[in-house]
Amino acid sequence: MTNELMTNEKVIEVKNLMKKFGDFIANDDLTFDVYKGEIFGFLGANGAGKTTAIRILCGLSAPSSGEITVGGFDIYKQTEKVKQNIGYMSQKFSLYEDLTVYENIKFYAGIYGLTNDEIRYKANTLIEKLGLTDAKNKLIESLPLGWKQKLAFSIAIIHDPKIVFLDEPTGGVDPITRRQFWDLIYEAAEKGITVFVTTHYMDEAEYCNRISIMVDGKIEALDTPTGLMKKHNANNMDEVFLKLARAS
Repeated sequence: MTNELMTNEKVIEVKNLMKKFGDFIANDDLTFDVYKGEIFGFLGANGAGKTTAIRILCGLSAPSSGEITVGGFDIYKQTEKVKQNIGYMSQKFSLYEDLTVYENIKFYAGIYGLTNDEIRYKANTLIEKLGLTDAKNKLIESLPLGWKQKLAFSIAIIHDPKIVFLDEPTGGVDPITRRQFWDLIYEAAEKGITVFVTTHYMDEAEYCNRISIMVDGKIEALDTPTGLMKKHNANNMDEVFLKLARAS
C-alpha cells in the first residue's frame, strides 16, 4: 500500500537542526525534507530523539540551532502560524475522557478556529462517517481504544491542516483496528495532507512513502522502505531497524 499522490512540494524543510539540553545532544544535525501528501515515517528506538524533533516541528519547543520551516512558516518567527496549520495526535493524550464524543469534536474544532456552522457540519459528518451516531452522546471513556484512536485522528485533521503529526498513534490496538487506522491515514494523504508518523510497528513502517531512522540523535538512514531493505540486504523493515540499532 503506497500513496501515489505525493507531490514535489516541500511542506517541511529541516537543515542542520540541533537540540541540546546542557551537554546532552538530543537532535544532532538533522537535515531532511517532507513533501505534500507524503506519509513520512520517523522511526527510532526510545531515546533516539524522535519526540524532541516532533515537538520542535510542532512549535512546542525551540531548537538550539538550524533552519526549519513547517507548512512554509519559519519555526522561530511564525510559531503560531505553524500551530494553526498542523494537526497533532499522540498515543498518551488526545481526547478528554470525561467529555462526550460530540463535546470532544466541538471543543477541538473550536480550538482550531472553525466557525459554529463549520463545527456543526463537520461534527455530524465525522460522527456519521465513523459509525458513531449511537455513541454521539457517550463519554469517551466508554469507547473501545480503537474507536478512541480513530476519532482522535479524525479530530486532529478536522480543520484540514497541511500536516498532521502522529506520535505512536496505534500503540495498544489490535491488528485489524491498526489496519483500519491506516486506511484513514491514506485517505488523508490522498486529500493532500502530509502525514508525519512515528511507530514501533515495523509492518506499519512499510506503509510509508519514505522512512527516516534515528539512532542516538542522528538520522542513520532515509529512503523508501524498498530502498532501505535493498541497501541493508533485509527481508523486512524489522531486519533493517535491528541492523542499524545494533551498529550503534
